[in-house]
Amino acid sequence: MKVMLRKVADYYEIYVPKKDLEERIVEMEGDSPWGGIIKISNGWTFQMPDMPADTPLPITVDARKLGGED
Repeated sequence: MKVMLRKVADYYEIYVPKKDLEERIVEMEGDSPWGGIIKISNGWTFQMPDMPADTPLPITVDARKLGGED
C-alpha cells in the first residue's frame, strides 16, 4: 500500500492516499520508522521498508498493512 511519511515537530505522520487518511505514528520498533513495524493512532499497523535513517522526508513508499480495520 502506498503511504506518505513525514515528520512533524517531534513525531511522524503517515498519509494513506487510497483511504484519504492522515494519522500520527504512535509506536515504532526502533528509533526510526524504517525496516520495522509501526502502529498509527487509528490502530492500523504497517511493515515499513528498509531505508536509511537519514532518508529525506516527506517520502512516498510501499508499506505492507498488517492489521487494523479498513
